[in-house]
Amino acid sequence: MTKADQLKQEILDKVAEYYQYAFNQAPKQNRISYAGRVFDEREMLNLVDASLEFWLTEGRYAQAFEKKFSGFLNVKYTALVNSGSSANLLAFATLTSPLLKDRQVLPKDEIITIAAGFPTTVTPIIQYGATPVFVDVVLADGTYNVDCAQLEQALSNKTKAVMLAHTLGNPFDLSKVLGFCQKNNLWLIEDNCDALGSKYNGKYTGTFGDIATSSFYPPHHITMGEGGAVYTNNPLLNKIMRSMRDWGRDCYCHSGKDNSCGKRFGQQHGELPYGYDHKYVYSHFGYNLKATDLQAAIGCAQLEKLDGFIKRRRESWQYLRDALSMFDKYFILPNATQKSEPSWFGFLMTVKENVGFSRADMVTHLEEHNIQTRMLFAGNLIRHPCFDQLRAKGVDYRVIGNLKNTDDIMNNTFWIGVYPGLGKAQLDYMIQTISQFIQSIQ
Repeated sequence: MTKADQLKQEILDKVAEYYQYAFNQAPKQNRISYAGRVFDEREMLNLVDASLEFWLTEGRYAQAFEKKFSGFLNVKYTALVNSGSSANLLAFATLTSPLLKDRQVLPKDEIITIAAGFPTTVTPIIQYGATPVFVDVVLADGTYNVDCAQLEQALSNKTKAVMLAHTLGNPFDLSKVLGFCQKNNLWLIEDNCDALGSKYNGKYTGTFGDIATSSFYPPHHITMGEGGAVYTNNPLLNKIMRSMRDWGRDCYCHSGKDNSCGKRFGQQHGELPYGYDHKYVYSHFGYNLKATDLQAAIGCAQLEKLDGFIKRRRESWQYLRDALSMFDKYFILPNATQKSEPSWFGFLMTVKENVGFSRADMVTHLEEHNIQTRMLFAGNLIRHPCFDQLRAKGVDYRVIGNLKNTDDIMNNTFWIGVYPGLGKAQLDYMIQTISQFIQSIQ
């Protein structure tokens, strides 16, 4: 063992010891968070190990993460990126490549989506000049996903793709959506950011569509602090997405590698001189969306815990669902989509009409009792100031019907946490606090 190896091992030993003193003591929690990071010394050891190598950009940990993540989902290709929002941007940008010929998404093409969700499922559509077409969601059955009955109404001769998220881990009806896309030769982008580990018909979500995304922000199923991934089984989409992630370059060498193709100075590209360095040939207008090896090192340790995280989320969700079922007079309670096994991101509740209290009353009560709550993200995205700006600029979008259920969600829906850091005592406290509120208004 060299002196450097010896010092490195001493540092890692101290990191493990530090974790035990700094993080492995049971902290006093005065507030029940809706989500949070769950980790142990392995994440810290990987992070420090990567930092001591000081490679910093994409490296061996990033490549290991992509391979392990692909293996978990049983997909062929994964590209690690710096956030879930970047993942959505990259997934959509991939479909705008001229390499896709007549299936290339062009400005003014229409993309079917929903407004009841997170904005970055929709943002890339607008940024690339395409037209979002908003359909409503189903609320009464507690699934909160796309109303498949409206898909045919949304279809036009300009429709090129469907881009949808699995709401808070609950899969949308993939049989109907996928059948609609196949029938009409449409791309399907699965925003799987809130649903890592969810299954439909025994198969992981994110593996049904043409391309899918995940987020590794701290509230999500695994975390790198920041981070995300785009994945596909389509080799052409993989080629495009890796090009667009890495500045738009034609070269596919990993960072720090040269001449993987064996023809670095022996090809003709466009109007460039013959033999122009392949590392500096650009086939797309791209970005730099890569994650660092420091992030990937944390992700590798998190992946080892993913099965346990999914199990805990499901158990906590079911515990809340069973206990709160007595209040279905007051709330629309969440339900799994038929044929699905959700890896739940949160526990959704919608306050029914004429029950003697509002969502604001309920949420205020929970927050005052130190229980963190969240809305279903944008609620109805087209009601936000960013859409006022679009309307002022004359930017096109279409709405099917009146989005009544989406507006109901905007006005009446909230959610509480089921993340793996919650124990039975915290779940019981949430149940007790909700029960006390209901008793106080009866």
